[in-house]
Amino acid sequence: MEDHMPLVDIRDLKVAFDGVQVLHGVDLTIEKGEAVGLVGESGCGKSVTWLAALGLLPKKATISGQVMLGRDDLVIASQRQLESVRGRRIAMIFQDPSSSLNPVIRVGRQIEEAIGLHRGLTGKAARAEAKRLLELVEIPDAGRRLDNYPHEFSGGQNQRAMIAMALAGNPDILIADEPTTALDATIQAQILDLLARLRAEAGMAVVFISHDLGAVSEICERVCVMYAGRIVERCPTAALFRSPRHPYTRGLFGAIPRLDAGRERLKPVEGTVPEPGKMPRGCAFSPRCGRATEKCRTSLPILSRLEEDCDVACFHPVLEDAPRHSSRKSAEALSMLELI
Repeated sequence: MEDHMPLVDIRDLKVAFDGVQVLHGVDLTIEKGEAVGLVGESGCGKSVTWLAALGLLPKKATISGQVMLGRDDLVIASQRQLESVRGRRIAMIFQDPSSSLNPVIRVGRQIEEAIGLHRGLTGKAARAEAKRLLELVEIPDAGRRLDNYPHEFSGGQNQRAMIAMALAGNPDILIADEPTTALDATIQAQILDLLARLRAEAGMAVVFISHDLGAVSEICERVCVMYAGRIVERCPTAALFRSPRHPYTRGLFGAIPRLDAGRERLKPVEGTVPEPGKMPRGCAFSPRCGRATEKCRTSLPILSRLEEDCDVACFHPVLEDAPRHSSRKSAEALSMLELI
């Protein structure tokens, strides 16, 4: 009987720029059809992980480890092989659609180009498919809007157009890199609902990269918390919200406004993320951690199983339950959170 094979299996992924290490051995699996959240402060390596996986980093980047897509290792794949993966097997959408769409080309034409590249359709067939994709992402009057330029779309509509382009190749996995950050709370909720619906209908996996724990709670079944180029905690979403075990994760939750907390002050995570190339000898979080001991400052904790389905990289995890945190639908305060 053949062993189970995840959709994507990232093993000991390391990335350096001009000799300065920014990813320090990321291990991450994505199963078919699942939604995984990747959270943490800016610069922790969330986006770099997937840009490295898709071969989209600049030439000065040095990459090691494995990114297994089925039986293919994308780290050692040729550019031709990677081009056959991008958009077809793995698609990616970004935070600011206005910087991804060409301002002087009609939206419909840009979607048709993606359809032609990934599926070989041209002419009327490509236009009909572009119209179908705009309808799929809930753009009203899709046939007419194909002839609009990006500046004639709202921010939310441009993000929907980017999602339509990402779906042009019928990907197995969609990487959504902060897709709601530039949008207001109402449009954010609509985009999240859209992603959840498309995932259910298409059966594709979704990796949701975000600062917003409220958004993650709504769309993801599993969460990986990153800090300074490493995953420090990974757990099913419900368990993470109930009992975050890593002091850093607990600190992130402490910075979330709670509707039932009255005038209680928020508790930010003190200090700053260490600069690449200036990492502490032991745990990278130890200078900011109130639980740190000499062992933390001299030895590196590895990601280890603490409870069922929950892994934590910490010598002194928090074992008591945290105050209950709400999801986006029950606490709109979460949707405005940016943990930067």
